[in-house]
Amino acid sequence: MSHRIHDLPEEDRPRERLLRLGAGVLTDAELLAIFINTGTKGENAIQVAQRLLREVGTLRQLSRTSPAELAASRALGPAKAAHLAAAFELGKRAEREWVKETPLNAPELIYRYLAAEMQCLGHESVRVLLVNTRLHLLRDEEVFRGSVNESVAHPREILQRAIVHKAYGFAIAHNHPSGDPRPSEADKVFTKKLREGAEILGLTFLDHLIIGLPAEGRGQPYFSFRESGML
Repeated sequence: MSHRIHDLPEEDRPRERLLRLGAGVLTDAELLAIFINTGTKGENAIQVAQRLLREVGTLRQLSRTSPAELAASRALGPAKAAHLAAAFELGKRAEREWVKETPLNAPELIYRYLAAEMQCLGHESVRVLLVNTRLHLLRDEEVFRGSVNESVAHPREILQRAIVHKAYGFAIAHNHPSGDPRPSEADKVFTKKLREGAEILGLTFLDHLIIGLPAEGRGQPYFSFRESGML
């Protein structure tokens, strides 16, 4: 393969193929190559993209890689890393557009909104979704990030954010990096304290979701405290 995409026949260049045939016919590497734009010494943009995918593993894992990590890789510098990070972020935002007009009144909707971003994280993350009286999303904030051995955020932090932003209520979600969404005893205690605090403050506690990974024989890849009668 040529070291420059412009040396390829026009019908083999990713950008020209996309314009002629549509984005759906391109491989993952070809789509990435359009954003990478130029290659490195000895590799064209397609080859750089192919190597990135080999090194990272999957397109999903690549989308989870921070811009700083991308920029530090042998394949990319800051400009190319920024292009890729922006493309992935636009894709995530487009996928979540529906939430603006949809009440978050069911656990599967909360899961749908958060799963793509929270699944496969190597660290634990706790998110709070603040809602208005129509249960439409007001704010989405991460309130805790840490290793799998650290304790989760204190209920006070979540309740304070709901009060500050004048929310009608909230839902919270956190991931289990192990992929198993079953609640621990600490999860149950945390949820109980949060429910008690919400009742005192007159806030509606919609749900607490634990997000795991799909697995054969496991059932749904999330656990809902509301759905399970524990909230």
